Amino acid sequence: MYDAGKIIIGLIIFVGFFTSPIWYDVSNGKTALKEPELVLPKLESQKECVGTKQFMRDNHMILLNDWRNEVVREGNRKYISFNNKTYNMSLEKTCLNCHTDTKQFCDQCHNYLGESPYCWDCHIENQGPEKK
Repeated sequence: MYDAGKIIIGLIIFVGFFTSPIWYDVSNGKTALKEPELVLPKLESQKECVGTKQFMRDNHMILLNDWRNEVVREGNRKYISFNNKTYNMSLEKTCLNCHTDTKQFCDQCHNYLGESPYCWDCHIENQGPEKK
């Protein structure tokens, strides 16, 4: 290989250029995105959710899709949770009853993860307690 030196220098420049955003963030003390700070429900009457914190964090979209299918296709509106409590299968009447501010709760995680759910295509978005 007659041009090995040029190829190696080119690769080093390419890798340096390609990883420059990472090195820039490290040099400025920004090593990772800050996790979102969620505004949790303040209602004393609702101290627990339809699922555990970890379950809801990992599976809330699956749960909401299952609820939609059960209500629309089967006509079933009752959900029995992990602690044997019965809840109404409704985003607006169950979930948004406690999580009243979608900007401070839902949007924080969805923006952090770069997700754009289609919930608000059909449902009315809560704007927080001051908008009610």
